[in-house]
Amino acid sequence: MGKIISIANQKGGVGKTTTAINVSSLIAAAEKKTLLIDIDPQANSSSGLNLHNHSPSVYDVLINQANITDVIIDSYMPFLDILPSNINLVGAEIEMVEMEGREKVLDRALSGIVNNYDYITIDCPPSLGLLTLNSLAASDSVLIPVQCEYFALEGLGQLLNTINIVKQHHNPRLTIEGVLLTMFDTRLNLSHQVAEEVRKYFGDKVYKTVINRNVRISESPSYGKPIILYDAISAGAKNYMALTNELLERNLKETKANS
Repeated sequence: MGKIISIANQKGGVGKTTTAINVSSLIAAAEKKTLLIDIDPQANSSSGLNLHNHSPSVYDVLINQANITDVIIDSYMPFLDILPSNINLVGAEIEMVEMEGREKVLDRALSGIVNNYDYITIDCPPSLGLLTLNSLAASDSVLIPVQCEYFALEGLGQLLNTINIVKQHHNPRLTIEGVLLTMFDTRLNLSHQVAEEVRKYFGDKVYKTVINRNVRISESPSYGKPIILYDAISAGAKNYMALTNELLERNLKETKANS
């Protein structure tokens, strides 16, 4: 059965979409069947993999009850499928308010296809609204990117509170997959201080791998490519390869421990 991982942080600009694109691509490169769901109205995960204003989209799955298998498309990478987003998603939360069981729309849509994949990753919007709530209610775990900058820890308490509420009321299996330090600048004391604070708070949930500031990572989405295809020898590619290995190894250990 596939593992569903939401990549979430209501703070924007923390490397959430970059992580969604690159981790999904690298899991697929490890020949594991992967689905990337873009549930962010900005649709940056879609455009970052060269899909622009694609229709139908996740909007049709959530609002029009379109069959999810008709909306999922193959990417140009083997083993990687995409459920794309587009601008229509902007009004989806308002349209969902009147729906019965509105927190579980995505969960119901995924129930029929989760066994088709090894991993399903969800790129959440930078908010804690109904779209993020749907993602958390459908997920096994949450990967939280944290930017190594001054306001990094601000709002994390709110996210953790939301995770606990979802766990209590909608999805008891939800756990924290891991906490990822992003945009780390080795020259800055502040980066080291934030990293120390995050590790103090989250302990071994924090990935050993840190994503350093890297211009090649920033450039790659404008070419519609993950970093592994844009510049495989860059520091950014090496960071994301190490992170994906760490994530897969953690899951392998967990699977063995539970079997």
